[in-house]
Formats: sequence, structure tokens, C-alpha cells
Amino acid sequence: MRRITRARGVSASLLLAAACTLLAPPAFSEAARDCLVGSYRLADGSDVDIAPSEGDTLRWRKFDGTTGALHPVSDGSWRSTRGWSRAADGITASFSGCGGNSISFAGIAGTRTDFEVHDVTFASHGTPLVGRLVLPRGTARVPVVVLVHGSEHDSALTFYSLQRMLPAQGVGAFVYDKRGTGKSGGTYTQDYSLLADDAVAAVAAARSLAGARLGRIGFQGGSQAGWVVPLAASRTEVDFAIVCFGLAVDVIAEDQEAVELQLSEKGYSRSEIRAALQVAAAAERVVASGLTDGFAEFDRLRSQYSGARWYKDLRGDYTWLVLPHTEAELRAMAPQFDWHTPWHYDPMPVLRSLRTPQLWILGGEDYDAPSRETRRRLNSLIADGRDYTVAFYPNAEHGMTLFDLDVKGERTSTRYAPGYFRLLLDFARDGMLSGPYGDAELTLPLQHRR
Repeated sequence: MRRITRARGVSASLLLAAACTLLAPPAFSEAARDCLVGSYRLADGSDVDIAPSEGDTLRWRKFDGTTGALHPVSDGSWRSTRGWSRAADGITASFSGCGGNSISFAGIAGTRTDFEVHDVTFASHGTPLVGRLVLPRGTARVPVVVLVHGSEHDSALTFYSLQRMLPAQGVGAFVYDKRGTGKSGGTYTQDYSLLADDAVAAVAAARSLAGARLGRIGFQGGSQAGWVVPLAASRTEVDFAIVCFGLAVDVIAEDQEAVELQLSEKGYSRSEIRAALQVAAAAERVVASGLTDGFAEFDRLRSQYSGARWYKDLRGDYTWLVLPHTEAELRAMAPQFDWHTPWHYDPMPVLRSLRTPQLWILGGEDYDAPSRETRRRLNSLIADGRDYTVAFYPNAEHGMTLFDLDVKGERTSTRYAPGYFRLLLDFARDGMLSGPYGDAELTLPLQHRR
């Protein structure tokens, strides 16, 4: 998955798509895209995935969660910086070029892994969607994970590293560009029901392509996919569903929880946070109206509290986006944010009805999809006998990354939480967890407890 710098992370609703309008598409050399991207098996038995990234950089990821950006050096080698920081980590890499499949990574030689790859165009509601099935070589039956988008505009076919990381570990992956992105047709939307139908069509395409090699099949998705994946699982038979940094509340509650978490961590009092939540609620009403209504109350509260000491730190998940703009500016912005987002969609009826085994992976420091209420709701479903598993990383933010804080309290992501990728692999392959998985706190279904 890609990371976008803002207050770190990828929004589950309005935020990311807005951020994407501010970031130019990454520029890649053909060599970086076509010749260097891939999964490499190193001589020590580990794998390193090389993926496109911003500008002229590449991003490396290892299954243990370590990651960094590779920057080209004039001598043809690549220099790594730690996580998403600018600090050198001492790692260098070199490649054999377009004519070869070799890498030297941190002084260890490796060879590109060859996968069985099937490209396909399939349709959903008359819209052509472009996908790819990636399987480990061989004839054995393997699980297949259908990778479902968050709210990003980027091409999953280009950026999703799990399409290689999972097959390198023996689990197949089906990746596709959602409507309005990459090579797929249609118009970008945040209509969860429509996106769920697209995911159902992706499962059908993956089943057909995998044929006799198909073992288990299920969904994995992060952020906004936390609403889409359960809907899709309620419309087609799958063996599992994995939701990463998703939500079991609606989009309005998401922003409210984000405001409360962010301001409480900065030490503001309960009375100050209550006042900030009033401003956020007015901003949320404006956003939910499609930036066309609610301005009188929004302006009144902004005027009342603009001098408060907490006002400069009021962010939320998307309140920050509308907070500095006038009514005229917001009305002018409305057409570019008309994505049919279901602001008040309640996911709980679907979650209560599902019998599909699910794994939810949550972070305790997630500003974009705060996990407190979602975790409470999922635990209540487990107590009621539902087949849910919750893995909670207390120090992880959105994207399941860990971070450093600078002197101003700003976050810089440094790596993925240890055990995170192993969680995905084990649940997809076995439907069971055999941890430990770093410092993840596991809540298992009642039927899986000893």
C-alpha cells in the first residue's frame, strides 16, 4: 500500500481523495517500473519486494515489516532511507538491469521470483475493470486473496505490493484497478454498495482464472474497504474476510473520534474537546450536505472558537479540509467531491448478519480510522458468538505502521508493525492464528479459544 504524507496516513473517506488532488502522479522511469519492480528471494532465505513510489524512488518492503525508500545514485546503485523518513538507514541496493533478474540488497545477493500471472478484464455493472491474478509457481492448490481498495485514486495494479508479497509466501493474490482508477473504466466513486458489487465480480474473475489451483478464497482490504469488504462478503460466498485499519462506525463518527483522539493526546481538557467536537460536528454537516448547506452554524462556531488555544490543532479525519475555507470557496469545491459517499452508512447490520470468518487488524494510534469504538463493537460481536478475530496493535497508526515523533509532535512512519504481514498470511492460508504477531493483542472467536 502507498502512504500519503499529511498528518500521516490514508483517509477512509473524503480525506485521501482530496489529498490525491493535491499530489501530482508519481513520475517513474520505464526501468524502475518494468525492469526493477518485483519480489526477490535473497540468499538468506528472506524476500524483499521492490515497488514503485513517489518521484524517481522505489519502495522496498520485507515480510518482517521493515521498509524504506530507495533513491537512485549516480553510479547506478540505490540508497535507502528509513521508513518514510529522510534518514539514511545504511542499506544500499543494486540491480542487474533490464536484461537480468538479480539484486544485491544490504550486501545480500538475490534473484527475482517468477510467478504465474494472468491478466484479465472483467465487468461489473457494465464497467470494464482490469485485474491480475498472481500465483506461486507449481500445480498445488493455494488460497487466493482478493485485494480490495481503500479510498485512494491510485492504480492498485501499479502500487499494491501484496500482489507479490503474498505469492512469494505461497498464497495467491488477485489485484484490480477499481472503477475510475488506473486501467479500469468508469468514474471514481465512494458508493460502498457499488464498490462491493465490483469486489464480488473480482472474486468471480479470480475463481475462473485460478481454476483447479484454487483453494480458499477471500477478501483483504484496508481503510474504506472496512465498509466495502463485509458488504461484498454478504453478497458472495467466500472463505474469509480480512479488514485492516477499517471501521465499524459511520463516516461522521469516524471524524468525531479522530478529533477526540488527536486533542486528548495533545493534553486538552474534556471541556475543550467538547467545544472542538461542536465545531467538528458543524463541519461534518457541511461535508455531508455535499458542501452546499449548514454554513450559518459552521461560521458561527468558527467565529466563536477561532481564538481558542485548541483551534490550531483541530484536525479530525476531514474537518481540517473544510475548516479554513469560506462558504463561497466550499460551494465552488463541491463538484470535485461529488463521490456519492454514504456519510451515515451503518455497517453493524451487515456485520451482525455475516457468518464469514473475519480478521480485523486495528491500530491504537490510528488518527484516520480511530479504533476504540470499532474494537468495542467487534468484541461485542465476538461475545455474541460471531466468528470474528481482532488483532489490536496499540502503537500502530493508519496503514499499520509505527512512527517517530519530532519536537513538534509530528509523526514520521518508520516501518510496518512486526507480525502484521504474517497475520494476513496465516489467516488467508489457515483461517487460524498461531502467533505471537509482534505486540498484537488478539481477541479470538469463542469457538477458537482453549
